[in-house]
Amino acid sequence: MAKPNEIKYLTAIKAEKRPKKYCRFKKMGLHYIDYKDAEFLKKFLNEQGKMLPRRITGNSLKFQRKVSQAIKKGRQMAILPYVTDLLK
Repeated sequence: MAKPNEIKYLTAIKAEKRPKKYCRFKKMGLHYIDYKDAEFLKKFLNEQGKMLPRRITGNSLKFQRKVSQAIKKGRQMAILPYVTDLLK
């Protein structure tokens, strides 16, 4: 049987704090999202060309809707691809 001073407890590993998510549109004061700016819209797409969700980008609901509409419009105008192997 183990003696009281030999008992070791498992402690949770301290993880580094992630930087706080913020809505970049509110912070920068942007009100209009241009669908023709492909480089800016690529920040909201993953490698396959799928839209990133709010919980990852940190956008507010209002601006996430505007971003999704801009991406969809950019895809229709052939500025952004619908599907790709390596976008970034």
